[in-house]
Amino acid sequence: MEQAATLSPATLTALIALVRKHTGIAMTERKSILLERRLQPRLRALSLHSYQDYLDVVERDGSEVPHFIDLVTTNDTLFFRTPQVWNYVAQQFLPQWWRQHHGQCLQIWSAAAASGEELYSIAMLCEQFQLGHPSFRYQILATDISGQILEQARAGVYGGRSVERLRVSHPAFVKKYFSAEGDSLRVLDALKKQVSFASHNLLLPLRPAQQFDLIFLRNVLIYFDAEHQHTVLHQARPSLKPNGRLILGESETISRLDTDYVFETPMIYYPSGAML
Repeated sequence: MEQAATLSPATLTALIALVRKHTGIAMTERKSILLERRLQPRLRALSLHSYQDYLDVVERDGSEVPHFIDLVTTNDTLFFRTPQVWNYVAQQFLPQWWRQHHGQCLQIWSAAAASGEELYSIAMLCEQFQLGHPSFRYQILATDISGQILEQARAGVYGGRSVERLRVSHPAFVKKYFSAEGDSLRVLDALKKQVSFASHNLLLPLRPAQQFDLIFLRNVLIYFDAEHQHTVLHQARPSLKPNGRLILGESETISRLDTDYVFETPMIYYPSGAML
């Protein structure tokens, strides 16, 4: 198998183009070591001798594309990442939405759900809100381009750094919404039953079409170039209700892009024309 030192510039360029074609993610040549490290196990599994051989397999065999996507996408997420966002949801969004939509079911889309920490953070806040508002109902759609990572989210078993931080930041939630499984934690079915899962490429329209009161699109735009950022935001817009909110990551801003979203507060946007 080719080693990092012998990965040809032409093969690297072709791999980067293939990543962009199938995911929209904009990589540079500086990601060569990352690509090599992620692809090597798959090359061994297929008994291939070079990255070019693997490139050829992906291009001629559509069944290999999902494996390729799983390998090259980044899925780094934590429970209750960026407290400012969760304070907004718990203290502002949910009470305001409830006053305006009493009796309706809150629809939420975790659009880059990864391994699920974000979507279960949402669910825990909704469960807490329900304690004071027994008739409150909510549903969460969790999507990701990687089918493999979605299966991890569906399983809802967590350990390591993710659990360590949650035990410190939200110990009461750990006791209430998880069961112990060795050194890991498993999300209780009470949370899982409110979530549905689907594979989705953010560069494409959501199918079947749905509209949501709250869309989490956090820490994913940073992986796209400006053209694909615009495409992702454009494709998500029909899925946001007229008075809904779009939530981005702490390192993301869309002010330089021509979009149908209006800045409300850092990381929070609403659709243009909304009646606030």
